[in-house]
Amino acid sequence: MTAVQDVQLDALDARLIELFAEEPRIGVLECSRRLGVARGTVQARLDKLVDRGVIGGFGPDISPAAIGFAVTSFVTLEISQRLGHDPVTAHLAAIPEVLEAHTITGSSDVLCRIVARSNADLQRVIDQIVSYEGIRRASTIIALAQQIPYRTLPLVRSAAGGEGRAPS
Repeated sequence: MTAVQDVQLDALDARLIELFAEEPRIGVLECSRRLGVARGTVQARLDKLVDRGVIGGFGPDISPAAIGFAVTSFVTLEISQRLGHDPVTAHLAAIPEVLEAHTITGSSDVLCRIVARSNADLQRVIDQIVSYEGIRRASTIIALAQQIPYRTLPLVRSAAGGEGRAPS
């Protein structure tokens, strides 16, 4: 887990992040041209943003639905406190349809976002999740439609003092 740190962003950082988010395949030279700053400045800023964990990667953004996993659901799990989180995490990490898992507060212990090919396939995935003895109970909510996709650019703009482009 990454340590929380107070990372300050300025308008150039926000513009740089926004440009790479919109066009992940853009080169550093083209980025510097569009931002009107030196190539070395762009590279140094980019390196610092990666080193500080602000930018976690440059990989493609994959759509599960586009590769056949049209059903998204959220599952809360109650786990056996005696066994702890680590074995449950290892079990969940071995299931490809588990896209993410978070320990949470409240009546449950873990929240997962999972995908499946259909509702029947969702049952298979849930059965696989709860097959581990350290998971005592699961509660599933099926997402009907995504209203706001995962996004960070409005947060980046806000962290940079509201500078940069207006929210889209």
